Amino acid sequence: MGMLRILAIGAHPDDLEILCGGTLARFAQLGYTVFMAHMMNGDKGHVSMDPAELARVRRQEAEAAASIIGAQSIGLGYPDGTLFSDLAARERVIDLIREVRADVVLTHAPQDYMSDHTTTSEIVRDGSFYVTAPLFRTQHPAIAEAPPLYFMDTLAGVRFTPSEYVDISTTFDRKCEMLRCHRSQLQWLQENAGADILEQVRITGQFRGLQCGAEYAEAFARYEAWGRQPPARVLP
Repeated sequence: MGMLRILAIGAHPDDLEILCGGTLARFAQLGYTVFMAHMMNGDKGHVSMDPAELARVRRQEAEAAASIIGAQSIGLGYPDGTLFSDLAARERVIDLIREVRADVVLTHAPQDYMSDHTTTSEIVRDGSFYVTAPLFRTQHPAIAEAPPLYFMDTLAGVRFTPSEYVDISTTFDRKCEMLRCHRSQLQWLQENAGADILEQVRITGQFRGLQCGAEYAEAFARYEAWGRQPPARVLP
């Protein structure tokens, strides 16, 4: 299929590393261009840090994580909890997909565990349809084809039925390296929620790997709709 341009759109700065970091690393290994976007700035993910300072720190963490695989980090800047599926948000996502000329888009599953995730999923699903419509005008011109869309696994795999798997056995360590860049979140979640995210990622990766015969894997569900289902496999 040639050299693809991959756009992953998560809600918060660390979501992509948790849910599809190994797959993005595999795309990068193959020489594909990878863009890692997050809708929210992460300014509510702490108990004591000033929101503006936290947003600055999390932006730096996202950029550091993306640089490990040579990806470009893009922050759309919505404060946590303020994202709604409205025209302005749809236009921003349409323009982002057009700007990077995405061949493949990854985003959250519609049934994930919190509204920032599910709203991101809805905006990306609906917005990605209009990227080919010239009369839906944004800053960048329409592109020729709507990219296939893949939903990432939910956190801990709750209520998610995969249709495709990616073997990340060779990139699992790189995934963890990317996730460790998000020090503010690893520390906060450990101290305040008792959640060891790196351990959760390891368990989920092994479980998905068990399902498909790999040491570690990530799971996806392809968005099945007319015009959005390529006949050939797109994921690595």
